Amino acid sequence: MRIDVDPARTDPTAVYRLLTATVVPRPIAWVSTRSADGTDNLAPHSFFTIASVNPPVVQFTSVGRKDSLRNVEETGEFVVNLAPEGLLEQINATATDFPRGTSEFDACGVEREPGHRVKVPRVAASPVALECELHSTLRIGDSTVVFGRVVHVAVDEAFLDDGHPEVTRMRPLTRLGKNEWGTLGGVRELARIPYQG
Repeated sequence: MRIDVDPARTDPTAVYRLLTATVVPRPIAWVSTRSADGTDNLAPHSFFTIASVNPPVVQFTSVGRKDSLRNVEETGEFVVNLAPEGLLEQINATATDFPRGTSEFDACGVEREPGHRVKVPRVAASPVALECELHSTLRIGDSTVVFGRVVHVAVDEAFLDDGHPEVTRMRPLTRLGKNEWGTLGGVRELARIPYQG
């Protein structure tokens, strides 16, 4: 037997918990930004995906007006750092609700490296960094979707297999429901079936 839920008649927190436990696993954009006054920010966002390939655009959603969103609006730049399993503790720590003006890089002991095309720093230990310039934002309810045009990609060659990022080497984390995180399980390969008609 199913339980029926009407989002319009349900507490928004309960709807959030239901959605985030159902739409799983969600990749994590570990977003680094810099405020107009020069403070570096770093926060994980689990509402994240590719928006376009040509031009290359990725998107993440800020639920509420978080520092990541404010900084992107101020400077027009951000970096999406891949969130690998080996950095779980630091990634989780950067989700702390620090006061504005606090650098999560410094507070959580995350080593940074300079961006190549943007002024925003990258996470030095992240296997892949997508440097982005702000394309646009879209306000939806209590959230803002941030679209960033990827202007540079930096990949640690140790994570490449024949020039291609290898998922079993990168070991990306995902978010599930509650306080649950997903790690890379079994990987299956299955080619798409071309239409023969």
